[in-house]
Amino acid sequence: MTADPTTAACARRRITRRIMPYLFLLYIIAFLDRVNVSYAALDMTKALGFSPRVYGFGAGIFFIGYFLLEIPGTILVEKWSARKWIARIMISWGVAAVLQGFVHTATQFYWARFLLGLSEAGFFPGIIVYLSHWFRWEDRAKAVAFFMVGQPIANIIGGPVSGVLMRIHWLGVEGWRWLFILEGLPAIVLGVVTIFYITDWPHQAAWLPEAESLWIRTELERERRGKEAGQPFRAGEALRHPSVIVLALAYFGIVTSVYGFNFWLPTMIKKLSGASNTVVTLISSLPFCVGLVAMILAGWSSDRSGERRWHTAVCMAVASVGLFLSFVFQDRAGLTMLMFCVTAVGIYGYLPGFWSLPSSFLTGTAAAAAVGLINSIGNLGGFVGPYIVGYLSKVTEVSFAGMIYLSLSAAAAAVLIISLRTTQQQRRMSAEGAR
Repeated sequence: MTADPTTAACARRRITRRIMPYLFLLYIIAFLDRVNVSYAALDMTKALGFSPRVYGFGAGIFFIGYFLLEIPGTILVEKWSARKWIARIMISWGVAAVLQGFVHTATQFYWARFLLGLSEAGFFPGIIVYLSHWFRWEDRAKAVAFFMVGQPIANIIGGPVSGVLMRIHWLGVEGWRWLFILEGLPAIVLGVVTIFYITDWPHQAAWLPEAESLWIRTELERERRGKEAGQPFRAGEALRHPSVIVLALAYFGIVTSVYGFNFWLPTMIKKLSGASNTVVTLISSLPFCVGLVAMILAGWSSDRSGERRWHTAVCMAVASVGLFLSFVFQDRAGLTMLMFCVTAVGIYGYLPGFWSLPSSFLTGTAAAAAVGLINSIGNLGGFVGPYIVGYLSKVTEVSFAGMIYLSLSAAAAAVLIISLRTTQQQRRMSAEGAR
């Protein structure tokens, strides 16, 4: 039976308007609390006497804690409650984010970052799984893009806001401390709001008319049956699936590049320009403005064509070129900033296509476990990238030396994505999405 096109359009529009703006806001807060250390470092490293290696290790250790709860978190979203799990995550990470404002030693800094990662673990992959409860495969790249637009926007607004907060000295406390404290509080507040706002499944949504609820439930059930008829996987089997392993390794290379770039961008711009912290935070927003546009266009293109793999691989190749040329042009400020913008096109444009790949051949708990594994393994790159950049900067005494390593990581990710085999199920879904 074919659904009334009006009902389908209304359902898609209502679900998007209800869910996506709120998830978008949550991701802005999440990413801001994760990367505000890059702006705080402009003053914090000098105030506490941290070397580049100490800062790089502390910035990256976030991802060791993050690694530990990824798979359990995604399964809890699928089997228990996205609403309760996400609320728990937000409240605990808000507390951990505030604690960063009270560190005095390198050890305290390491522990604060580790606890922040441990607290936030499961948020991002949990949301990716949650989106599969509400959006068909044909619409999922746009939904992922809408959600993940929060990442570049957090960087766009994070720079100027951080610049303002770093200038305050209330109660004799340095601005970089207030930066952590004040940017951590919204997560706690929104964690409480989440308990009352998020709906776990369409059949529980009192705000969704019955005809629209029936349509989305029917569509998602049809999608689930199609995947299971093709080649059903249990959670344990999904974790050993060759494509899942390739995606995890590729994501490791991607995240290495992304966070190596994000965490060190303000510091590199500071050395490049010699400008004040306020100017540096403003300039740092420019590449993320470009990345925002790239992400939206890539999500639209990926859903329009139904193609995911090449959208991801080409973006990572672009990022690799941008990172390499930023090293080549490191003595020419204008060209280096242009290459930072090229890099941002790649490290944000890949997102919608990449995170639609696991759900193109997996469903249910298997998809949840796979997303958790990919994100947990991949995010170890968030430790490696910042640390290697700091280490190479100290050893070689060349600020941009780490860009070569990040470029190679992005290139390796592109090759791995291209190597993925396209299954019959994926080809069928791509054809349907393109119609």
